Amino acid sequence: MKQLILASQSPRREMLLKQIGVSFKTHPSNIDENMTENVGPEDYVRSVAERKAFKVKEYFCSRGHNFFVVLAADTVVVHEGVILGKPADEGHAFEMLSRLSGRWHEVMTGVSVLDGDEDKKLTCVEITKVKMRDLSPDEIWKYIRTGEPLDKAGAYGIQGIGALMVERIEGCFYNVVGLPLHRVSVMLSQFGIKTVLG
Repeated sequence: MKQLILASQSPRREMLLKQIGVSFKTHPSNIDENMTENVGPEDYVRSVAERKAFKVKEYFCSRGHNFFVVLAADTVVVHEGVILGKPADEGHAFEMLSRLSGRWHEVMTGVSVLDGDEDKKLTCVEITKVKMRDLSPDEIWKYIRTGEPLDKAGAYGIQGIGALMVERIEGCFYNVVGLPLHRVSVMLSQFGIKTVLG
């Protein structure tokens, strides 16, 4: 079986892959995630995931390795067509969470899988709808002071304390955490990478 390389150092993505029994090693892509062209959120996450995967593939191929498969992903929070990235500071986190309070938003993850010795590539975008409950300013500040929102897209983490703010979701829960596990497992199986049930 080919070695799976996760093009990320995200502890959440590592945890999710381990959860489904996939053996892998990590290698961050360290790409510039800023897009110069004006594209929509779906095209953005698709492009970033593909660029992450290609960067890591190039790294290993340039060192004479090719018996591997690369998995890369990029997750964003989108409200009314606007991407909400990681907050710059506590004030920015408050603005984001106030904007999401009581409203629906979307979490989009672009996933790209590449083969090291073939031109085979699969890319998809998984979308989950999330409804945030109505939050008071005091609740938002209490959450911000936990420190949890400051390194999260959209300023919240559903797998942590942020779960208390989510009223309901439509779609894949794991997509909101950072990796749509069912879709990823189907994609990996097409490259010979099996899960614990595989």
